[in-house]
Amino acid sequence: QVQLEESGGGLVQAGGSLRLSCLATGRNFYTMNWFRQALGKEREFVASITWSSAIPMYADSVKGRFTTSRDTAKNTAYLQMKSLKPEDTAVYYCATRRFGSAEYDSWGQGTQVTVSS
Repeated sequence: QVQLEESGGGLVQAGGSLRLSCLATGRNFYTMNWFRQALGKEREFVASITWSSAIPMYADSVKGRFTTSRDTAKNTAYLQMKSLKPEDTAVYYCATRRFGSAEYDSWGQGTQVTVSS
């Protein structure tokens, strides 16, 4: 099973930027995905990227502000977040999905992102 470790969260003012990283141990996955969960709310999809061809996908709420990428040599995915808003405050998770599977089978521990107004 793939092991994931996120980093890069923190406290930032509205309008600021942060970059999250997700280091993967193992390569048996098709997409790397980003989710977030705000306090008292359900977890929501943020972005994904296909590992081999780097095709990204974004939730409407982050389009134009967030960019996901990956470095296959470092086995690391990134989520660059710009123009952050207080409503982006959440714990952010990365998760892998295998080809042909509808399930996310490996999850990171999460990293807190707090955006102050």
